[in-house]
Amino acid sequence: MQMHGLTHHAKRLLARRAAPLAVAMLAAAPLPLVLGSTAAQSQVRVSGPVTAITLPRALRQGGGIDFANAIPMPLPAARDLPPSPSQATLPRQGFGQPGVSPGGPGNGQQNPVTLVAPQDIPKGSGIEPEEFGTSIQPYTTSEVDANGDATVSYYPFAAAGKLFFNVGSSTFVCSASLITPGVVVTAAHCVANYGQSQFYTNWTFVPAYENGDAFYGTWTAATAYVLTAYYNGTDNCAVYGVVCPDDVAVIVENPDGSGTYPGIYTGWLGYGWNGYGQNGLGQALINQLGYPVALDGGLLMQRNDSQGFVDSTSSNNTVIGSLMTGGSSGGPWLVNLGMPPSLSGISFGTYPDHNIVVHVTSWGYTDSTIKQQGASPFTDGNIVPLVNAACSDIPGAC
Repeated sequence: MQMHGLTHHAKRLLARRAAPLAVAMLAAAPLPLVLGSTAAQSQVRVSGPVTAITLPRALRQGGGIDFANAIPMPLPAARDLPPSPSQATLPRQGFGQPGVSPGGPGNGQQNPVTLVAPQDIPKGSGIEPEEFGTSIQPYTTSEVDANGDATVSYYPFAAAGKLFFNVGSSTFVCSASLITPGVVVTAAHCVANYGQSQFYTNWTFVPAYENGDAFYGTWTAATAYVLTAYYNGTDNCAVYGVVCPDDVAVIVENPDGSGTYPGIYTGWLGYGWNGYGQNGLGQALINQLGYPVALDGGLLMQRNDSQGFVDSTSSNNTVIGSLMTGGSSGGPWLVNLGMPPSLSGISFGTYPDHNIVVHVTSWGYTDSTIKQQGASPFTDGNIVPLVNAACSDIPGAC
């Protein structure tokens, strides 16, 4: 099945948006974890700064995920308001030189799967002005799909998707994205219970999820990785377990029957660290992707664009204006989203690499008037050792 032009499957998806949809929202609250027997059989390894869980073979085959009734992971809620962009203090010095690992477009070969029956989605005008909440931080939030086109099925958007997983017997959902052919990045709070030395389990990644359908099928997890400081609760968090320097996790997916990892089909995003894409004031234009339940019922990928700024009083987290809510946790924050143009008589500026993930959605506010979210920075102390550990364990995924 080719990337170019809409398939019959894609056309069928585009006809499903007519009647009102009631959206139930979860209040952000502490999440209890009850480990089942299969989770208890998983192998947990602490290797210095990185802690990993390898799932038993039974879980690697899938199952146990309720796609129809998945609950959006509550967005961790900060207690105090961050400063406005004009009041933001300079980022803490001490990070090393910025670095980047570029992405790749993939071959676009699809394997469509219907996970649940589609739902009707109400449609508005499709054109919204730039918005801001009481934080006075402008942003624009819109569906990824262009009018009449399943844009989500094309690179770079196809490299992002929904992440389903089990907390006890319940299915929850976050957002996530591929940063190598077989490694997914998400928020650590979608992988482990902060400070409790407990992992969730049975992660299933669905790239390019669209209203119950998966253009590229579903992909189960082999191993998940978080920082040991996050796992045992010793991370230097400005707000305990919420506004932290290391709310970042990676998951290695199992390959398909041919031994191929999902990013070979969807493409994968790059990732950068130590302030890649930021100017000297810690500012960057951030492109955020995710599946917030309050927008289109969490059935469609959303894109948010806002200037981000580093708040050194909030564990050096970056703060953006955003309309996103629970379900967006773990979704990528990128710089230079989109396909780069061919240049003639002009050159790119500083930090020219496209589709580079530099954060994932970490926290926000239960007060819907504020409209801000924050994210831990990618550094050579978190994303780099996490990816290195994953690629050392399973080189074929990288």
